Amino acid sequence: MDITQFSQINPPSRLLMGPGPINADPRMLRAMSAQLVGQYDPAMTGMMNEVMALYRGVFRTQNRWTMLVDGTSRAGIEAVLVSAIRPGDRVLVPVFGRFGHLLCEIARRCRAEVHTIEVPWGEVFTPDAVEEAIKKVRPRLLLTVQGDTSTTMLQPLAELGEICRRHDVLFYCDATASLAGNVLETDAWGLDAVSAGLQKCLGGPSGTAPVTLSDKLAETIRQRKRVEAGIRTAAHRDGDDEMIWSNYFDLGMIMDYWGPERLNHHTEATSALYGARECARLILQEGLDAGIARHKLHGEAMLTGIQHMGLETFGDLRHKMNNVLGVVIPSGIHGDRVRQLMLDDFGIEIGTSFGPLHGKVWRIGTMGYNARKDCVMQTLSALEAVLNHLGFRTVQGAALQAAWDHYRREAH
Repeated sequence: MDITQFSQINPPSRLLMGPGPINADPRMLRAMSAQLVGQYDPAMTGMMNEVMALYRGVFRTQNRWTMLVDGTSRAGIEAVLVSAIRPGDRVLVPVFGRFGHLLCEIARRCRAEVHTIEVPWGEVFTPDAVEEAIKKVRPRLLLTVQGDTSTTMLQPLAELGEICRRHDVLFYCDATASLAGNVLETDAWGLDAVSAGLQKCLGGPSGTAPVTLSDKLAETIRQRKRVEAGIRTAAHRDGDDEMIWSNYFDLGMIMDYWGPERLNHHTEATSALYGARECARLILQEGLDAGIARHKLHGEAMLTGIQHMGLETFGDLRHKMNNVLGVVIPSGIHGDRVRQLMLDDFGIEIGTSFGPLHGKVWRIGTMGYNARKDCVMQTLSALEAVLNHLGFRTVQGAALQAAWDHYRREAH
């Protein structure tokens, strides 16, 4: 092997204005560069406890079992579902985009009996529609996505917890793309489990999944408890329910690792934990409400700029996520060509979409560290320049002026 062909990592400079990942906060990157310590060092277990406390603030919960799953946001989803769903359990999934289909996919692999309701992409569900389906299906769990970046829509959740309580249904939410950029009230809304990922509004890298579990759900997981041979003692007792059919994603064992027993499960991803801790610390230092308002301010500035550029937006704007905007690709414009020019000539990344929206919609994000005025203005300026270069005529400067006007109005 010629080792000289492998240079030191030096990624190109990019402004990531797609649906995620985004540019990580430099303070988080500095935290991740800190030296490692042993997994049972008091400094490490102390930081694990701090992470649990910090994420209770981010999730707005008093849940004891608020912790990290080492893996991407999908790992958090799978850990919750495989730990909560027993083979044969009936689940209901309201599907309004790609990530509702993902919940169905994972639930089927957990051997659930999966039932769905669907609306066209760009719409969301009313509480009445969800309750009607719950009455018909009688599921054990309701599996929801709050913000689906494939459609940029935000599903209202505030009334669903009470519906689930009345019908004795466990209530799970995938908040990967929405947490910390949109209002999410774990306890007030009656959520039994929420999972997320760092790479969106939390301002970090993909690879760590914060989760929180209600006492009710934690108890159902405890009923499936198993302790591995080799670390098991005479004091350990198995649960009475069917075991969790994953080792790595067994939240019962992960709870034992994060709890006072510190029962070995995996070696905690130290650098990732440092980063997750710093993400939560920065969010709470800014103030969760202030951070959500920041995402709303810059998301609406992007929206008004896009509209004044003469572009059509996608979906029901009454239910748009604060942090991602869908933009309809104009007739006669090759969407991927625009994205390539944005990347090559301006160093700015915007996204396309999936499934029925592929090639029809761009997705532009304003989230986490990139929910800033300079990022909005740079993206609008570059997009207008590329569109004019390709023959789509705009009123020069109208988009930027509209964004400036928006910022000025909101400052008063």
